[in-house]
Amino acid sequence: MGRRPARCYRQIKGKPYPKSRFNRGVPDPKIRIYDVGMKKRGVDEFPCCVHLVSWEKENVSSEALEAARIACNKYMAKYAGKDSFHLRVRVHPYHVLRINKMLSCAGADRLQTGMRGAFGKPLGTAARVAIGQILLSVRCKDANCNHAQEALRRAKFKFPGRQKIIVSGKWGFTKFKRADYIRFKRENRIVPDGVNAKFLTCHGPLSEREPGRAFLPATA
Repeated sequence: MGRRPARCYRQIKGKPYPKSRFNRGVPDPKIRIYDVGMKKRGVDEFPCCVHLVSWEKENVSSEALEAARIACNKYMAKYAGKDSFHLRVRVHPYHVLRINKMLSCAGADRLQTGMRGAFGKPLGTAARVAIGQILLSVRCKDANCNHAQEALRRAKFKFPGRQKIIVSGKWGFTKFKRADYIRFKRENRIVPDGVNAKFLTCHGPLSEREPGRAFLPATA
């Protein structure tokens, strides 16, 4: 028996049903890789960030997430270069989908019980997505911003429902606006932390601060 089409499970109904000791025998999700490209590049190398944002409340299957990841990665690697971007899948398919298998062979009416004991068996996994939730994010150089938008536009066709492509005003995957990030960097108040950055406040003992960070104004 093949996979039931994902349109049967698109609508969010009932409570989340994750894999647990009560819910065993769940097949592995199709998507296994969530970070693609130059994921170890520092926060300063990729200032531009583009998001693919869901505009509907729905279930997105793990197969759709994997197909979108492949489509986006393929376009970016071809046109921007495989070492010039970092793609991250922002949702995880933890919700388990069920199926109440029905027999379709001859004489099935004598064997099956219809809707008696209709709680189904695990079929696959999906991510429960809200309106305004980010599905995919790409960080890259400013010169490749148009390529990132086109790559996410192609990834849109792998998802049900409506999505929007939004060019972020933040620096990369950080929470800082681009102008603020540049200013904090100039004031020596930001420490790179992988793909993100830590903001240094005015608190703590002066003995633990490096030269240049010890005497910041109290209002900063």
